[in-house]
This record gives sequence, C-alpha cells and structure tokens, in this order.
Amino acid sequence: MEKKRNPIVNWLLFFGTMVVVFILGLLASSITERRAEEEFTFKPEVKIAEWEPRNEVWGKNYPIEYASYMKTAESDYKTKYNGNAMIDMLEVDPRLVVLWAGYGFSKSYNQGRGHAHAITDIHNILRTGGPTNETDGPMPATCWTCKGPDVPRLMDQNGVAEFYAGKWSRLGSEVVNHIGCADCHNNETMELQISRPALIEAFQRQGKDINSFTHNEMRSLVCAQCHVEYFFDPDRPEAKGIQYLTHPWDKGFKVEEMEAYYDERNFSDWTHSISKAPMLKAQHPGYEVYLTGVHAARGVSCADCHMPYMSEGGRKYTDHHIQSPLANVENSCMVCHKEKTEQLVKDVYERQDRIIENRDKLEELIVRAHVEAGKAWELGATEAQMKDILIDIRHAQWRWDYVAASHGGSFHSPVEISRVIGTSLTIAQEARIKLARLLTELGHKGEVPYPDISTKEKAQKYVGLDMEKLNKEKEDFKKNLLPVWMEKAKERESKMPIVYTGTQE
Repeated sequence: MEKKRNPIVNWLLFFGTMVVVFILGLLASSITERRAEEEFTFKPEVKIAEWEPRNEVWGKNYPIEYASYMKTAESDYKTKYNGNAMIDMLEVDPRLVVLWAGYGFSKSYNQGRGHAHAITDIHNILRTGGPTNETDGPMPATCWTCKGPDVPRLMDQNGVAEFYAGKWSRLGSEVVNHIGCADCHNNETMELQISRPALIEAFQRQGKDINSFTHNEMRSLVCAQCHVEYFFDPDRPEAKGIQYLTHPWDKGFKVEEMEAYYDERNFSDWTHSISKAPMLKAQHPGYEVYLTGVHAARGVSCADCHMPYMSEGGRKYTDHHIQSPLANVENSCMVCHKEKTEQLVKDVYERQDRIIENRDKLEELIVRAHVEAGKAWELGATEAQMKDILIDIRHAQWRWDYVAASHGGSFHSPVEISRVIGTSLTIAQEARIKLARLLTELGHKGEVPYPDISTKEKAQKYVGLDMEKLNKEKEDFKKNLLPVWMEKAKERESKMPIVYTGTQE
C-alpha cells in the first residue's frame, strides 16, 4: 500500500512553487523595465559646443523637444484677437500710424508669429529698412539682440558692447539661426540659463544675483530676456555712445516707475512728427505685466502655461511648441482649473473685449491730442505754452503703448491693465482740455477736424510717409544684399564641426 504524502509537505511544495513563480515574475518585470529604461536612457548623439547656435544640432540629442519646437513655424491658429498668423496691425487699426508718426512702427507693424519666424520677419519688416551695405540702414545692431542664439555666440566671441556697435546690417550674415535652444539652455547640463546680459545687469543694479533665482522663477526669466520693456542707452559708461540695450527697472517694474526713470533721464525714443512731443515706445513688457497678475502671485511661471508638460511613450517632457494657452487648454489650464474649456475661453475673451473697448477709446483721444497739438504749433504756439501739454501726451501714450505692446496683458493682469488704461484716459483728457484753452487763446474757433485715417494707406499719407519708396528699398535689399548674407552664413556654418559621440546606433 502506497504511503500518503504528509499534507504539510504538500503545502510547503505549493508555497515554494508560488515563491519561485513570484521571484521569476519579479525578474521578468525587472528585465522588461530595464529594457524600457535602456530605450529611454539619454544617449547623446553629438557633443554640443558652448553657445552652439544651430538648433538642428541640439535636435540630434533632443528630438522630441526639437520636433515640438519646430511647430512654432506654424501659422494656422487664430484667436479672437491674435494667434500665430501674420496680421498687419496697421491695416486692422490705422490709428496706430498716427500714434507712431515719425517712428519706424508707422511704416509697418505685424502681429508676432512663432519663434521660428524671428529671422525671416526682421528681414522683411520695413522698420529695418533697405540697407545696401554693412554701414547702411536706419537701425542699430542692437535690434538683433532677441532674434536668436547667434547673439550670445557673438557676444561671447567679441564682447557685449562690440555686439551692439554699428548698424543692423553689419551682422546680417552672422545672425541667421532663429530663436532656439542656446537662448535658454546650458549646453552641458541643459539647465535654464540667461544668455542676454541686459537682464543680468538690470537685476544687479537692484542688488539681485541671477544665480539666486529658483528653477521655477527661471521658467519665467528665460522668457523675460526678451519679453520685457527695454531701451537703447548710449550714455551708460560701458556704452561709449553705442546703443546699449538696457531695462528701465532701477526704480521698479510698474508703469509709473519706468515712466519716472525715463523722465528723470530726459529720454525719448523719438519726437512725434505732428505734435512734436518727446515720445516713449513701449517694446513688449509682458514680464512686467505678468508680475502684477494673479498667476505670478500663485507661483505660476510663463512656461507652465505657454510650454506645459507633455507625455509621449511614457516620457514626460516640456512642450516647446510655445504658443497661446488657448490653443492647448487641456494641458495648459486644466492642470489647475476645473472649469470647462468653453467657459475658460469665454472668460478670456470677455476680459479682452472690455479692455480693448476702453483701449480703442483711448487711442482716439491720443490721436486727437496729437492732431490738436499740431494745430497749435501751426497757429504759433510757443514751447513754453506747449511744454506741459506735450508731457501729458507723452505720458498718456506711454501707458497706452505699455498696454498695447504687452501681448496678452488683458489676460495676464486684467486689473492692472484696466488701471493703467484708466490713468491714461485721465491724462489724455487733461492734455486735450489744456489744448482747447490754448487753441482759444491762439484764435482758433471750433473743433480741430479729425483726419481721414480710415485705412492704413490714408493714415500713412497723412503722416507724410512715402510708402512706394520704402517698399522699393526693401525689395532691392531682399533681392541684392540678403542673398549675400545667406550665402556668407552658409559658407561659415559649413566649416563649423558637428562632433559625434560614437554612441549613436
């Protein structure tokens, strides 16, 4: 008779088998995980040199980020007011031509497209003129500062002041790579870094060290290198007459504090050709406006909304398709907000509608002030009689321009933007009241006629622009000099090595 196996032995065999199966499962899982890790482990294909300006070289090591960044070349998205498409803002709003009379923006001003168009757009814009050689043209070399990673390369090679020296046309064959990787990233660590000295210098004057800022703060500061107010200061000690790029933050970031900084220095960007007012041109003070908004107060960075985190193939990365959050609400807004997409978009448009309604009224008032000031000069007004009026016009338009040029300001900080428009409306009205009194003293009766500026063409003719001549000069430049720049750049970059690491398959 066969002896039965002890039940305890059976249980031991069962549990032993389960342990073996469990261990084998862990081993299989570990092998699978390691293979997955191996697949996603960073394997640099090339060694990226310091200040490497060619974005496609960085793209060899970071293909997902590079592919998403190149989507900034798209021009197919339009919001209610802007988007990434080319929009001629002077056609949309011809009053701008009069507001900027005597300044380059009255020639042409387009809604900004994606970063991939930075070089092409500065070539094509009429504001850079139609130079025929490297010492020709209306703009200084400083105008290249925010256009691409060739800028820090040249600053590193030749010095900051030397970069700013001379005409815009001097660097035409040197700055050819559009805004990209080296503008924001360290080539070895990929940490965010500041490549534009003006930002570092501005914080130094406030007693702040750029290296003390947190990573989250840097996710806004790399944007603030360019999306800020600035001016060209020839009077700085290191400038020696050069148009040295400077941020006017020594008194603070608010619109009144920057205004006081400019006033104290008696600085003006240009003299208005109609009113003769000493004018200020706001550039794009997106960072300063952002600082006054609720998102900044909550620690939300620029990148959180404009470059949200994405996931692909199990890998988390930052989306470098820098664009309006309205184009990607689910990834940009829904991380924090729980409202429906339709409601969030509706809220944004409502804020924009209300602010732009008041901004449009303000534009009309300032245009009228310029025209009425022009009439006062025509009737023999003296500089003493006009002094306070011209300062009012300067201050009113500076605040209007601060709002108009801030790009998204009505979303970033609607309360502050509304406040600035309100103060500007008051100042513009005060200027017109003073003008009405002066015009009466000078013998003028009735209202000064508002000019017919219903189209861009009529407005440009009114301010005395010879658009046929300007367009001809630009076309000649694109036909004759621009190809020479591109050929020189191509030859220079063909000699720049790409060092492969040998780890690519």
